[in-house]
Parts: sequence; C-alpha cells; structure tokens
Amino acid sequence: MIASIASPGRDSISLGPLELRAYGLMIALGVIAAVWLSRRLWARAGGDPEEISQIAMWAVPAGLLGARAYHVITDWKRFHYEDGWLEAFAVWNGGLGIPGGMAAGIMVGVWVAHRRRLRLGSVIDAVVPGLPLAQAIGRLGNWFNQELFGEPTDLPWGLRIDSSHRPDGYEGQATFHPTFLYEALWNLMLCGVLLVLGRRQVLRPGSLLAVYAGGYGIGRLWVEAIRIDQASLLAGVRVNIWVSFALIAGSAIYLAGRSQFSRWRRHADDRALS
Repeated sequence: MIASIASPGRDSISLGPLELRAYGLMIALGVIAAVWLSRRLWARAGGDPEEISQIAMWAVPAGLLGARAYHVITDWKRFHYEDGWLEAFAVWNGGLGIPGGMAAGIMVGVWVAHRRRLRLGSVIDAVVPGLPLAQAIGRLGNWFNQELFGEPTDLPWGLRIDSSHRPDGYEGQATFHPTFLYEALWNLMLCGVLLVLGRRQVLRPGSLLAVYAGGYGIGRLWVEAIRIDQASLLAGVRVNIWVSFALIAGSAIYLAGRSQFSRWRRHADDRALS
C-alpha cells in the first residue's frame, strides 16, 4: 500500500548542461506522442503520414496560443492585479487552458485539412485519439509544478505538497487529491475508447470529435469540482465547470441529432427503393 505520492523536488529536469522546465517538456512530449499516434492512424486509413505533420505544424502553435489565451482571459484578475500583464506571456510558469487549446487547435487543423482537400471526417478520426494522449502526458507538468491539486485527503494515493505550494488556509494539510493523476488516467482511458470506436467504425466519419469533447467534459467536470486553486467564477461556479457542461451537452446533442438524421436517411432510402 502506498502511503502517499511524493511531489518532485524541483520543476526542472537536467540533461547534462541543459536545464529544461518540466512543464514545457511534458507538453512537448505530449505533442510528439499525439502526432506519432495520428500519423499511424492516418496511414492505416490510407493517407500519407506527412499530411498529419503538415497539419500539426499549424495546429499545435495555434493550440498553444489558444490555451494560453483561454487561461489569461478566464483568470484575468490575477494577471491584472497580482502578477502584472507581462506574466501573461510566462508560459513556462504554467497556465494553459485546455478548452481554449482544443478550440483553436481543432479549428486551425480543420482549416489546413480543408485547404489540402483531405477527407475531413477521416482526418478528424485519425487526429482526435491523440488529443487526450497529449493531455495525459502534459498533465505531468502540473505534478512537477505542484499546482492544480485537489482537496486534502488521507487516501493512500494522496499527493504530498510542499508547504510553500499550499494555498492559504491549507498550511496544516500535507496530502491532497492528485487531480493531475486523475485527469491523466481519465484521458488515457478516453484515448483507448476513441481508438476502439475508430477501429470498429461504429460512428460516421468525424463523430469521434464529439465523443472526445463529451468524454473530456465529463472527466474535467468531476476533477474540477474537487480542485481548490483559485479560479474565476460565474454565478458562483467555476468557469471550467460551465465549460464542461457545455461540452457534454453539445456533444450529446450532436451525436443524438446525427444518429436521428442517419435513421431518417435510411428510412427515406428504403421508401425510395420500395
């Protein structure tokens, strides 16, 4: 039985003379893993893997910019009053909003695929499973930074947080819910579900994006509910919880509507044949 999970003693990794910030390194490794998986899935679908790399060249920077912009916009008070606006550009200190990265990266990726006249639905299905894989790896950056953890807990897998990283009011607590681990495991499971659905082709091309959005929203909803870091509120509720509800509702409506439309089309085709 594990007594608790230790936090890394530092937020950087030394590779010989190089000193790399662990947060940025985890994000980079996540991107590499996502591109690798997407290239394999696209090749399996009969496409050229280099086309995925070309999409990534545009979508990845757009996703990073969108993720940072989302974080700054939804937590603008901290940058305006506490750290100053220049801190908004200090990505190495953490602070990327996944919903913003999803929106920007996906929109730019779709635009590039459309410009290259690729099979849009098939490209989406090849790229989407890599997104939660990248997120799962990227979440390790929060572990190194000792940030975004949950409520205090005495469970065997509680995360030990150094006193300097504990928020006000929790100075006497030592172990907290490892929300980085919860979300990473959830995203790995979601990646597996997407891979299975994609291999079995049980959904129409492009529909994996809605499954991903809804699945991510469900996981983020319960993780967000136990986090204790400061966050912007809307009607007394964390903004990211509202966003999670929107993702869940939007994906459910899309999948239900597309299923209903498919049934209507089959019914119409049957009537035409008869």
